[in-house]
Amino acid sequence: MRISNRLLLGLVAVVLLAACGGGKGVSNSGTGVAAMKDVPSVRLNFRYEGDVPAPQPEQQQQSEERNQAVQGDFDNGRPQDEVLDKTIAAPNNQNFLAVWHRAGDADGEFRLDMYDAGGHLQRKLTADSMSAKFPETIRWSPDSGTVAFVACIRTISPSNPLPTTAPTPPDASATGEANTAPPSGVPVTGPTPAPPTGILAFRTEQIYVANADGTGVKALTANEGLKYFYYVWSPDSTMLAALATTRREWQVQDLATSGKGEEMVPYGRPRIIEKNGRERRLDDAATQVRPVWSSDSAKVAVAYGNQIRVYDSLGTNPTQAAVPLRNELLISSQAYDEQQKTLLNAANANTADANAAANSNTNSNTPVSAPTPSQGLSVLPDEKTLVSYNPIVALQWPQDDVIYLETAYVKRMKNAADNVTSFARWHRVVLSAQPASPQK
Repeated sequence: MRISNRLLLGLVAVVLLAACGGGKGVSNSGTGVAAMKDVPSVRLNFRYEGDVPAPQPEQQQQSEERNQAVQGDFDNGRPQDEVLDKTIAAPNNQNFLAVWHRAGDADGEFRLDMYDAGGHLQRKLTADSMSAKFPETIRWSPDSGTVAFVACIRTISPSNPLPTTAPTPPDASATGEANTAPPSGVPVTGPTPAPPTGILAFRTEQIYVANADGTGVKALTANEGLKYFYYVWSPDSTMLAALATTRREWQVQDLATSGKGEEMVPYGRPRIIEKNGRERRLDDAATQVRPVWSSDSAKVAVAYGNQIRVYDSLGTNPTQAAVPLRNELLISSQAYDEQQKTLLNAANANTADANAAANSNTNSNTPVSAPTPSQGLSVLPDEKTLVSYNPIVALQWPQDDVIYLETAYVKRMKNAADNVTSFARWHRVVLSAQPASPQK
C-alpha cells in the first residue's frame, strides 16, 4: 500500500526523533528553558527539511585585501629578499597581519609580522626557527583582540640572507665630514623589532595565538605528532573549534590522492580548544567537513557522511547528539531525481514548439517542489540509482535553531581546471527543545 507524502514525512520525523530525543514531541512549550543555549545537545529534537533555498553567504569578518601602507613598507623600508604575500586585517581594521617570506624559504613556509593601521611595523610574531603554515587558515577573533595561526619548526635553518640593496653612501664634504641625512624621498623608519625568542616550536603544525598588537605569542596546543590544519573562532572569541590528524594519517592521505592527481582534502578529528590551552577532543571519527559554531557559542556541529553530530561546548558535563539523515536524504534525493527527469521530459516534448533559449528560461525558473516519494517507507530507494544522493560537504549555523547542510559530489584536482562539483543541494535541520518531563 502506498503511503502519502505527508504521512511518510511524519513517520520519518517520528523515527528520527525516537533516535535522537527518545521519541518526545517537537513543541517548545513546557520546556522550562529560556534559550537554546540552555538546552544540552542530548535534549534537542530535530526536524529535517529537504531541498531548501541556500542560506545567505557567511559574512567575511576579516579582509585579505593587501594593505597599501604595509606594502609600501616592504617596498621601501625592508630588504629586497623579503616579499609580502598578503595582509589580513582585523575585523576592526586597526591591525594588519603581514604574511611574507624570504628568498630561500621553503615552499609553503611563511613568516608573520604585525602592523598597525598606519603601516608601521609593531612586532614580529614568528621566530627565525619557526615557520607559519596554512596561511589561508589564519583567523582573527571576532572581537579583534586575538589572532590564531599554525606554525612549526622551519625546515630550512636560518641562514645568511641574500645580498640586499646597499644603503646610499654618505656624501663627504670638503672637510671630510659625512652627510648622514636620509636621501630625499626615502621614508624614515624606526628600528626593526627583533624576532621573538623563547617560544616553543614543534615538528608538527600547532596552533599559536597572539594579541592584536603582536604581544603574547604562545603555543595554544602542544601535541607533538598531531597536525592542526583548520580552526574557527567561537562567536564570543573564547574558543576554537579545530580539526587535527596525526602525521602518519596525513602522509597516507597525501600518497593516496597524489597518485590519482587529486588535491588532498585532509580528514581530521574535531576538538574544542579554549584560550587557556585546555583541549577536548569531540569525537574519534574523522571528517573533511569543517566544524561550525552556533551563534551563541554554546555548541559545535560537525558532519560525517550523511550524519550531523552536535556537541556542547559549555558546562562541566557536556553532551552530544547524532542526527542520522541517510533515510531523509535518500527520500528527498529520489524526489529530486524524479522531478529533474520530469522537467527534462517536458522540455524535450516542447522542443518542436519552443526554441532552446525559451526552454532554458523555463527550466531555470521552475521551483523545486516538496519531495513526492513514489515508494513506501519500508522500501527505501537504492542509493546507487540516485545521482543526486551525495554526502554532506558543508555546514552553516546562522541561527541557534537552524543548521543548514549542503550535499554534493565534489572532487578536487591538482589542476584546478579539472575540479568537479555537481548536484549541490541545500537542506536544513530545525532544532527544538524536548518538552520537560511531567512532574510527579
